[in-house]
Amino acid sequence: MLAVAAGCLVAASISTPARAATPSGAQVYADHCAICHGDNRQGNLPAFPPLTGITHRMNEQQITAQIHNGKGRMPAQPTLQGEELKALLQFLTTSDTPAAKPAHAGSAASQDSSQVQAGKATFQQNCAFCHGRDAMGGESGPDLTQSKIVAADRNGNLIGNVVRQGRPDQKMPAFNFSDSEIQNLAAYIHSQTAMAARHKGKRRGVTVEDLQTGNAAAGKAYFGHECAQCHSASGDLAHVASRYQGLLLEERMLYPRGAKSKVTVTLANGQTVAGTLAYQDEFTIALTDAQGNYHSWPVSAVHFKVDSPVDGHIKLFPRYTDDDVHNLMAYLQTLR
Repeated sequence: MLAVAAGCLVAASISTPARAATPSGAQVYADHCAICHGDNRQGNLPAFPPLTGITHRMNEQQITAQIHNGKGRMPAQPTLQGEELKALLQFLTTSDTPAAKPAHAGSAASQDSSQVQAGKATFQQNCAFCHGRDAMGGESGPDLTQSKIVAADRNGNLIGNVVRQGRPDQKMPAFNFSDSEIQNLAAYIHSQTAMAARHKGKRRGVTVEDLQTGNAAAGKAYFGHECAQCHSASGDLAHVASRYQGLLLEERMLYPRGAKSKVTVTLANGQTVAGTLAYQDEFTIALTDAQGNYHSWPVSAVHFKVDSPVDGHIKLFPRYTDDDVHNLMAYLQTLR
């Protein structure tokens, strides 16, 4: 049911038969969560992150809120209450994989290797969903092997600050790690950085400089013709280049992942209910209204209209030329 990524959870909603009055947490997990996140909470990357180590980033109250309200790919599950909810929370928060032990005394090489392996385990549980299994970039997180913070870090002093404080503006949650866990995590990231440096010409990611080849003036003209009817350089896109850089900015330009769709539902009696699209499949349409209330209906019983902000971007895909993309990107990078 649960999954975290830069602060988001994923769920699969399944109808299940009635069970005993006091279900086990493992059974609730198996019924509701294992289909997406694996029998052992190991996750199915890149779509569904692992749930091991969830207490590093969320407490029970936050987990409960995500279950009931939903977020991102996860539909709201307000009916999961009582003993079922209590059992699931206990299972998720008390069954974590034990933290890797720090390296024992021995040779420096042995300690370094043990520390890297311990950091790798922590990274796979908590960071790989966004930053990729090898720290070289993933579905929503940047390539850490090219990070200026990582380059300047010494034994986790800078990496630890980012990890513990999070990056709310970039949807990265804060994590609660011990000093030894931070040092292990930093050791693994540095080991991946060193490995990437040894493989020149095989870089998976891109740098900001790679994406600065266009003509900003031509991009501004293209923006005025194709984009200005929905966006404003001084409004919703003001300072966009300060919030997003490099590939992340280009990805949002081409397809703004996570953009919220609006939906208006017309009931059989003519009443309309409008809000933010919360869930949609061939059977159900659901929304969250302006007051934060969750509503859902069978699609066969209502009429509805979805207003998706990404539709305009999708329509541009077959019309873009290489120059269009490079020029538009060059212009957006001036909006600081």
